[in-house]
Amino acid sequence: MGASVRNSRRGNLPSESNTFVGRRSELARISSLWGSSRLLTLTGPGGVGKSRLAVRAAHAAQAAFPGGVWLVELSDLRNADLLTNAVAEATGLTEQTLRPLLVAVCKHLDDGPLLLVLDTCEHVLDECARVVQELLAHVPRLCVLATSRQPLGVPGEQLLSVTPLPLGEHDDAVGLFTARATAAVPSFALTDANRADVAAICARLDGIPLALELAAVRLRGLPIDRLLRGLDSRFDLLVSPARPRLARHQTLRTAIGWSHELCTPLERLLWARLSVFAGGWDVEAAEFVCHGGPLDAEEILALLASLTEKSIVTRESHGVAGRYRMLDTVRTFGADWLTGLGEQDAVRARHLDYFRWTARQGEAEWLGPGQRMWAERLSVEHANLRVALEQSLAAPEHGTALELTGTLWYFWFACGFADEGRGYLERALRRAPENVPGHTLATWAHRLVTVAPDDVDAAESVSAAYVWLAQERHLPVPALPLTGASLAVRGESARSALLYGSSTQGPGGGGGAEFFQLLTLAVQAYLLAGQGAFERCAVVAERLRAACAKRGELWMRAWGDFFVALAGIGLGRPEDALVSARAALEAKWRVHDRFGTAAVADLLIAAEAAGGEPERAARLLGVGTRLWYAAGLPQLGDIETTVFRREYARRLRAVLGDTAFAEAVREGRGLSPEAAIRLALDRTPDGAPDGDRDSAPGGADL
Repeated sequence: MGASVRNSRRGNLPSESNTFVGRRSELARISSLWGSSRLLTLTGPGGVGKSRLAVRAAHAAQAAFPGGVWLVELSDLRNADLLTNAVAEATGLTEQTLRPLLVAVCKHLDDGPLLLVLDTCEHVLDECARVVQELLAHVPRLCVLATSRQPLGVPGEQLLSVTPLPLGEHDDAVGLFTARATAAVPSFALTDANRADVAAICARLDGIPLALELAAVRLRGLPIDRLLRGLDSRFDLLVSPARPRLARHQTLRTAIGWSHELCTPLERLLWARLSVFAGGWDVEAAEFVCHGGPLDAEEILALLASLTEKSIVTRESHGVAGRYRMLDTVRTFGADWLTGLGEQDAVRARHLDYFRWTARQGEAEWLGPGQRMWAERLSVEHANLRVALEQSLAAPEHGTALELTGTLWYFWFACGFADEGRGYLERALRRAPENVPGHTLATWAHRLVTVAPDDVDAAESVSAAYVWLAQERHLPVPALPLTGASLAVRGESARSALLYGSSTQGPGGGGGAEFFQLLTLAVQAYLLAGQGAFERCAVVAERLRAACAKRGELWMRAWGDFFVALAGIGLGRPEDALVSARAALEAKWRVHDRFGTAAVADLLIAAEAAGGEPERAARLLGVGTRLWYAAGLPQLGDIETTVFRREYARRLRAVLGDTAFAEAVREGRGLSPEAAIRLALDRTPDGAPDGDRDSAPGGADL
């Protein structure tokens, strides 16, 4: 058993897209500080390479942090209040809890030596300082590596100033320029004939990595001597007699400005308009948001290709269409230009319109075959959704914010962002009178994302308030089924059955109404299972599965599979239960439902134990602990505090013996969530066997 289960390396560090050059002394200094400091902040001006250095250092430090190395990118975060949400999202914590999210994050990260990399902290500096101080106080084995233009100011913080690369014909600045020039123009080579010109270019750009990279790309259209002359003439115009040498931040902006001048007017206009995006964009979004005036939508793809050639934007592989991004410093330059053009409000309004439309399309197609695609698409567009939500909340009229926050109910509820959704919904509801269109939908969505197993009293209070509101407005909404479900969690199934209504109309209409109908069947199956009526539970669950199958829906269909499996265990059919439970697990994982994933994993413990596989069941007991922590509900994974897990621990320990049981649980808990899912689906935990990798659920997700 022990040899086949290895702990997968945890974390979310991106692979390095090109060669890392230099910084040997800085990397050595960072490595030496881990033993004496838990917070290290890399400081320095924009474009100096702080982010790239942090990622390289984090890769080098992985062996020292078996609990994981996690990167939290903050450059796209516009609302400091969402910083804890960003940490939760990056580290794989589902926000389906009513406890303070920072408390849940602390518990989630308290699992072995772990490194958190917070990148680009300066624009949310105060909140970063507060959150980091809390994390370090409550997670004793956590270390933090931050990048910021200024220190966080947290007690115990160590600072490392990141300066431009050393200059000279044989130093790192020349090495970086040469590496990027060779990537841009494969025929380029550093020779004795051009070495002095390359060194002069590096000196002109003060050894600032971003400036060097932008200049290197220009070699696609200019020989090295003309590139140097162009830099000389451009920089000489900006040097005053009193300041013979430019300040480094001015050098960078001048280098970006020089690249800007070398763009065509339409390329400059597109660059400015693209600055409204956060977290990247695809071609469709760019065509909708950025067209207008002299810029036709049909021209945008070609212009994006040209800006990519100039390294103004970068293209990332993401699906067939691809996705584009801009570095924060480059985007800021474009945003300044957009403001100067007087187009900021108009382009932001188109951005909001596009993501309102995206949210509506997602809701309309959520209960259908595109559900997994929408779960992934909205996760990718999360930063843009946040920008659109903030824009809607800043608008003088209230309906847009209510509509957008309410329409995203499926994203908040099913994709693991309940805490963030609650915050946006509460802000939208606070500022809007009850008679504004969209108020009822937003209220229903708020109630939906407030129901959580670890605080049913609060859930029932919100639900009761909603019923009162609905009755006051003469809406045909009875007591809602999740009120019954929360009562059943507390063992009050009889009362639940009395309160449980039979309405088939959800308060939002559209996708919300269909979801409400399916939810009614799921709650019915839940209540029947709680009463031990497994035959009737199976019948209702099959109705739920059939209704979902007609739509090609995954998320709710998985709950149908869950209750069929639960009924199978109750009826003594463990093999049938395993098939349905694994189908449920695969679907829940595909749509990023961490809460559902953990619940199904627990069901698999019972199915494996009933099927005569106590060793696998014990491993899954450890897996469940890992998955409940990822769902933000660690107490549901604690063997000692839940009746279900305590009972199965007792049974499995009796069969396996104390030593074998403890080892199996330890191995299961030690797996990353991805490896845990593979084990639960009866695949090897570290990856599918050779030739079978494509069979793993979720494709690249595993």
